[in-house]
Amino acid sequence: MQPPTSVSDAASDVLNLNLSDLEGFWTQSIERRHTAFNTLRERPELPFFDQPQLWFTPPGPGYYALTKLDDIVEASRQPKIFTSGKGATSAADMPAEFLEFYGSMINMDDPRHSRLRRIVSRGFTPRMLDALTDNVAKVATRIVDEVIENGPCDAVSAISAKLPLTIVCDMMGIPASQHQLVFERTNVILGAADPEYVPDAENIVTALLSAGADLAQVMRDLAAHRAAHPTDDLTSALVNAQIDGETLTPDELASFFILLVVAGNETTRNAITWGLHLLTEYPEQRATWLADIDGVTPTAIEEIVRWASPVIFMRRTLAEPAQLGGQQLEAGAKVLMYYWAANRDPKYFTDPDRFDVLRSPNPHIGFGGPGPHFCLGAHLARREISVMFRELLSRVPDIHATAAPSRLTSAFINGIKHLPIDFGTGGTR
Repeated sequence: MQPPTSVSDAASDVLNLNLSDLEGFWTQSIERRHTAFNTLRERPELPFFDQPQLWFTPPGPGYYALTKLDDIVEASRQPKIFTSGKGATSAADMPAEFLEFYGSMINMDDPRHSRLRRIVSRGFTPRMLDALTDNVAKVATRIVDEVIENGPCDAVSAISAKLPLTIVCDMMGIPASQHQLVFERTNVILGAADPEYVPDAENIVTALLSAGADLAQVMRDLAAHRAAHPTDDLTSALVNAQIDGETLTPDELASFFILLVVAGNETTRNAITWGLHLLTEYPEQRATWLADIDGVTPTAIEEIVRWASPVIFMRRTLAEPAQLGGQQLEAGAKVLMYYWAANRDPKYFTDPDRFDVLRSPNPHIGFGGPGPHFCLGAHLARREISVMFRELLSRVPDIHATAAPSRLTSAFINGIKHLPIDFGTGGTR
């Protein structure tokens, strides 16, 4: 069966939509993105797009764009049909070795996915998260101390990236001397399409492989040392402990570390940065939050994650024919689940483009849809974002952006590279 006419052709007289056009669509304004996805969501059929043409991958079939929350939830709940093993983070097919090295269990199906998640989840138990709480608070306090002392700064490098990067590295036992290397290499992995991080577009693969190899080596060296000299960090637990008689191989541990520092850093850092931007754009929402910091923080954090949707999509590939959105899809069809669009579905969100720190209910899927691939670190991310904003709003309540955010060039991550900020004199130390 031939795929339907691509939206880039069929809708050219409306908005000339093409979700595969990185420069032509994803670099345009957030408002245009809203309008485009609203148009796609209103279509009776699932919109279909040609696969992005990348010089380092062979041409492949196109994909269906899922923009409704109901469709994404349904696909997420059926992992045996809507599979991840052929790639979850790219519309284009990548070599299997590449997928596992950079995506770890994100790019796996059962039984391998459940085995790996079962082992690594020991680092995300309520007991482990409670043990991290004091460290999150201490790091957030230190960050705000430095901001008050140094004055106007780039929120990304001084605040948003520093907190999750420090927490993840401390959790794994990565020494402070290597934090900057981890920060730079994760920027390359998720910002490979952005010329600020990879200036030479023809060397994207080389840059990705080099960044991944550097991070893997950091973990291999640490794991070898922890095998003989264990401490109380997560690396020691994963190297030396067995779960139901299973342990991680060195390659699995290195791949999991890459996933953890990339996903654990990028998602939280972009939520915090977008939150600072939103508080600048919506002063009345800042006032509401400041009037009751403890009471409003839980709903405000969920609204920041919904509005920002740091991970724009995840991909699934059908293992067998299935119905979705009232449409029959064949085995082998690819679907991209656009969390960013679903989190503005008017069926579930009143005035969805508005930032509302008191929004309730808020059934967003900013950490992924229900099912086995729901974000393992969601609770940690929520805790980090909450602690950071409580610290900022309590001590520098007038903190604000002084210019528009410099956005990451990416169809996968709704990222901000730089956001200049300022605040009134002083601040509470």
